[in-house]
Amino acid sequence: MNVGTASAAPGERATGTLEVTDLPTGGAERLPVILARGEREGPTLWLTGGIHGNEVTGVAAVQDVLRGGVSASGGSPDEADGVPEGLRGTVVCVPMCNPAGIRRVERTSYYHDDDPNRHFPPAEGDATRRRVQELIDERLYEAVVDSADALLDVHTAQVGSVPFVIRDRVLHGERREEGDAEALAERLAALADATGIPVVTEYPAEEYADRNLHRSTAGAVLNEAGVPSLTVELGGHETIAEPHRAAGVAAAYRAMVHLGMLDAVPEGIEAAAPTLESPVAFPVRRFRGPNASAAGFCRPRLEPGAAFAEGDPLADVVSPHGEARETVAAPADGYVLGWPSPTTYENDPVASLAVRDDDGLVVPRS
Repeated sequence: MNVGTASAAPGERATGTLEVTDLPTGGAERLPVILARGEREGPTLWLTGGIHGNEVTGVAAVQDVLRGGVSASGGSPDEADGVPEGLRGTVVCVPMCNPAGIRRVERTSYYHDDDPNRHFPPAEGDATRRRVQELIDERLYEAVVDSADALLDVHTAQVGSVPFVIRDRVLHGERREEGDAEALAERLAALADATGIPVVTEYPAEEYADRNLHRSTAGAVLNEAGVPSLTVELGGHETIAEPHRAAGVAAAYRAMVHLGMLDAVPEGIEAAAPTLESPVAFPVRRFRGPNASAAGFCRPRLEPGAAFAEGDPLADVVSPHGEARETVAAPADGYVLGWPSPTTYENDPVASLAVRDDDGLVVPRS
């Protein structure tokens, strides 16, 4: 098994790098790679992190999966590093997919200052006109789909956000027939449930396309390559949250068990992970909003993770002097995922929510 310069024989763990572009000052932009290969054949699970450079809990979680779940601040790396006992198949970890963003702890890279998680898979057309970030994403995408049987792309959301797993809708029409899409959606739903983290379905199809999410890492690997892929959101950004890091590691091991790569999650990894449950019993999808009609400072009434009913007050928009200008109400039943910046302009969405979802998981690509 080879990914870039990392090469492992059965029973081995290896580290290396995947070169994705040359640098004008010499050398190359390299993504760190950690892989472990079991003694027996089996599926290949890819874990990617750090495509947004300030989402550092995701970086730490992917770094620690093949260290027995041990964080850098606890345990002995020498004792932890190795191949998970009884592993069948291969685990590939790429914890820093956006080194140019990680260097400055920013969401974007400094190549173009746009979202690096919107350029998968390769764009159609003249390859000589693709920008550097597009080329980097293309080369990473090709490495993933060359061997992956499943992918967990690990992120964080807003400051203070609760952890959740994003399940993309499966598109049909151009890449696959509706029946094939239904089968893929079933595999995806089973993988999402196996992680032990509350599941939130992605935006409705039209908004999904408008936001270019079909070209995110998980969206592209799922809908272009047909590989079950999830986006794992581990709380807030810019600082490593230990319970959420442990939840991410445990989610990876639960995925391995689900895929038949392990018989059970190691006791220490399961014990370190917090129990995460959805506060509502119905299926939910992502929703950014509602929008404020007045500019001001957003003052939430509910904590992340709190459930609400349609029409309940969610937040108040106040003037610079603290006087109430508007109370924003819930558009549907659901719960709070997190709160964006409190600085609110006219028509800005004030919250990140999980709201009741009655739509299908399989939708036409158009």
